[in-house]
Amino acid sequence: MAPMKSMKSMKSNAVPAKSMSKTALAQALADATELKKSQCSAVLNSLAEVVTKEVKKTGKVVLPGISMLKTRVKPATKAGKREIFGKVCMVQAKPAKTVIKAFPVAALKKSI
Repeated sequence: MAPMKSMKSMKSNAVPAKSMSKTALAQALADATELKKSQCSAVLNSLAEVVTKEVKKTGKVVLPGISMLKTRVKPATKAGKREIFGKVCMVQAKPAKTVIKAFPVAALKKSI
């Protein structure tokens, strides 16, 4: 029993890594490319706009070396009774909606 307690305490003490913010990403790009931070921030903003337009138009965008973004239509669900964790619950109907899914590139998967 003692090893289990020590494993649990190790897990609770671990701090999850924070993701990089937009400004931190702009700073990292500025350091790597010798551009100004404001220019890198403008590039990120324009990249977001271009990707948004392309996803709306074609439904698929590939960011080379990073990921592929695709749209997918989730079908509508009917109202009724569903069993959730052993309990029967009433569920409301939900309309169909379009969601965006991201798929990492194979090279990125292999590097992790």
